Amino acid sequence: MQISAPCVVSLSWRLEDAQGQLIDELAEPLEFFYGGQDLFTKVEEAIDGQEAGFEASVALEPEDAFGDYDSGLVCFESRTLMPENVAIGMQFEGMPEGAATENMPQEAIYTVTEVYPEHVVLDGNHPLAGIGLRMYLKVRDVREATEEELEAGSIGEPVFSLVTNGAPPDEPLH
Repeated sequence: MQISAPCVVSLSWRLEDAQGQLIDELAEPLEFFYGGQDLFTKVEEAIDGQEAGFEASVALEPEDAFGDYDSGLVCFESRTLMPENVAIGMQFEGMPEGAATENMPQEAIYTVTEVYPEHVVLDGNHPLAGIGLRMYLKVRDVREATEEELEAGSIGEPVFSLVTNGAPPDEPLH
């Protein structure tokens, strides 16, 4: 079956930064809804009309992937608003209750990037924002979408895992 919207594609990939450092590796195929919001536009363009077995290398500029880095999404908040065990890398959905910083998006996932005695630094950017990426992908399978998938326009939320210092992937990135 050829890939055309709407359908479901099963992909595996290797995702690297511009310096060739591994960011994510999806060795076991995962399904994505083609023609919805599951895949980056450039990835959909690369696999359009292809079949199982197709392989490609796709360059993704920040605007094609997780967007440019926005320094306006970084703020300082009182450490007293955080859990006692707050640590670098912890993530929170939305700003903490009682936050002093105004106009920060509540729907963002904020990552703790620094912890000081009196405050913490929260960053609402995606961890891969501002980074050029290279995706080496392989189409493993193509199938028709089910009624439920057509209605939802998605299989689910795509997940990327961050690899740090050559170690195994950390927590999934949303």
